[in-house]
Amino acid sequence: MNTITTGVGKKSNSYLLPMIIISSLFFVFGFVTWLNGILIPYLKIACQLSDFQALLVAFAFYISYTIMALPSAWVLNKTGLKSGMMVGLWIMAIGTLIFIPAAITRTYGIFLLGLFVMGTGLALLQTASNPYVTIMGPQESAAKRISILGICNKFAGAVAPLILAYYILSDGDAFVASMANMSEAEQTAALDQLARRVINPYIVMTVILFILGGIVRLSGLPDLEVESEEDAELNNVPVKKSIFGYPHLILGVITLFFYVGIEVIAGDTIIRYGLSLGIEMSTAKAFTSYVMATMVVGYIIGIFMIPKYMSQRFALQWSAILGLIFAIGAVFTSGFTSVIFVALFGLSNALVWPAIWPLALHNLGKFIKVGSAMLIMAISGGAIIPLIWGKLSDSIGSQNAYWIAIPCYLVILFYSVKGYKIKSWR
Repeated sequence: MNTITTGVGKKSNSYLLPMIIISSLFFVFGFVTWLNGILIPYLKIACQLSDFQALLVAFAFYISYTIMALPSAWVLNKTGLKSGMMVGLWIMAIGTLIFIPAAITRTYGIFLLGLFVMGTGLALLQTASNPYVTIMGPQESAAKRISILGICNKFAGAVAPLILAYYILSDGDAFVASMANMSEAEQTAALDQLARRVINPYIVMTVILFILGGIVRLSGLPDLEVESEEDAELNNVPVKKSIFGYPHLILGVITLFFYVGIEVIAGDTIIRYGLSLGIEMSTAKAFTSYVMATMVVGYIIGIFMIPKYMSQRFALQWSAILGLIFAIGAVFTSGFTSVIFVALFGLSNALVWPAIWPLALHNLGKFIKVGSAMLIMAISGGAIIPLIWGKLSDSIGSQNAYWIAIPCYLVILFYSVKGYKIKSWR
């Protein structure tokens, strides 16, 4: 079993303190990330956008992971784990602060800049925390530990859009209806007022993120002992010259790209989809929380079932199969039933992230930090694939756009059956 080495060099098999700290961070990840589910319809109204334009919210947020993941690994090597987490939280705080001038001027580009900066901070935090949790205990139970963190993440994701919607879109249906009877000048004034509703919530988030950064830096979070090249040789693990010599990692990165794409589609498009079906905003604003709730159910299943009753690979395989079933249901049913199938993507998605990480990072030895950064880069799937959904939605309708889920789940199924076992390109 891997161990954690504290700053004074003493080994400890107690993971309670680091789990509490990392769990708190995952709550923050979830809260900030899944605000996008309500920001997309909100900014679509406030900035008068098409579906494709509104989904640039997800693009700006998630593309930062690709751009900043490798620099994040470099920063963590220079600063250490705790200081790096502090910096990540403070960068996120700067991103939330940028929302203030964006709201005052109602400039969509500035909103996108704020989201990019927030994503940059999250990339740094994720690059530090995910491998930490993967290696801090037995490899075969890593998915269980990540599932525990996932509950914190998705619980935050369930409450975050409801809280923000209360402040910025509580009267969304009435507001949209009233716009029809306004002059152009009155519409501009009303939209300016709508945009400014976001200021106070984001001021509060800015303060909280700055305080959390200081708390993490002063905490007792221990340093992580990563397996060295010599350790790998002692464990009869072949040491390769390049990170690209590990096919199971590269295929894991590709799989994670498609997974994050469908995860973001589920959480960030379901409100818009409900509205397109004629469901009122007062009802639809809770739909992202439905996705998060089904994910929490999936995480709970993972905690109790992995590894005692099923392996990480088996969980991944069945997640993909369920995803294919739910995708077909979303496309071929109608009305609220179709919305429920989209919400059930959360259940099929829940165990994918926890299962891919330990499978992809297995036996990387000295390459584990770079491997982790590459997996973080795959989060850019949340930037690219939802944009494709948006383009499809504008052209063939929101429901038919969910066909894009099929290839995503097929890639996950391949990795669960064969991809994770491939140790050589020959």
